[in-house]
Amino acid sequence: MKKIIYSLLLVTSISTTANAQFKDLLNKAKKEVNKVTNSDKSLSNTDIASGLKEALNKGVTKQVKKLTATDGFYKNEAVKILLPKELQKVDKTLRKMGMSKLADEGLLVLNRAAEDAVKEATPIFVDAITNMSFDDAKNILMGNKNSATKYLEGTTTKPLYGKFNPVVAKSLDKVGANKVWATIIKKYNAIPLTGNINPDLTDYVTNKALEGVFTMIAVEEKEIRSNLSSRTSDLLKKVFALQD
Repeated sequence: MKKIIYSLLLVTSISTTANAQFKDLLNKAKKEVNKVTNSDKSLSNTDIASGLKEALNKGVTKQVKKLTATDGFYKNEAVKILLPKELQKVDKTLRKMGMSKLADEGLLVLNRAAEDAVKEATPIFVDAITNMSFDDAKNILMGNKNSATKYLEGTTTKPLYGKFNPVVAKSLDKVGANKVWATIIKKYNAIPLTGNINPDLTDYVTNKALEGVFTMIAVEEKEIRSNLSSRTSDLLKKVFALQD
């Protein structure tokens, strides 16, 4: 009988201890869940949208400023505008015939036109960022590493082209690009056994300028997403911590 009573007491004790341990674990789990929940609640929808907009404005301002500087395109291998495919044979032929200086000048004026055009970009980007909805911001934040760049590409390409194109045309005239290229093409077309060349340089440079802008914004987006030191405000740190 004593053995039975002892066994019952032992079982009860074990059950009580196990129950207490389970409750303790449950309470700890609840605390951790509350921490995460409270952390999420500390960032409102407005905070998340504001943080992302701050990051995009930072990236746009920084990279557009670089591109608008002298040699912003010409000495940046990531975005430097090279000749369109149909003119590459012109470049090679001229260099073979000792006219490298003329070929180099032709490249330079194309890149100068892009540097001029990109000065028109910032207001269009700011407008797109300002009008971004919370859903857009959240999808960008939790999306792929280039989600912000793709969003801006989708919302600004058309208005940017409209702004860039006339500036490129004016710039090509201003720096004498049309005259330079007229000379280049004239000399090339005079070479025996070559076909006549007449590309639309304004459209070509405009599209290359657009590519360059989005290339550099993508570089900045990657930096902010992956490099903690690039998150230069408390809000940026909190918002991008959600995607880490």
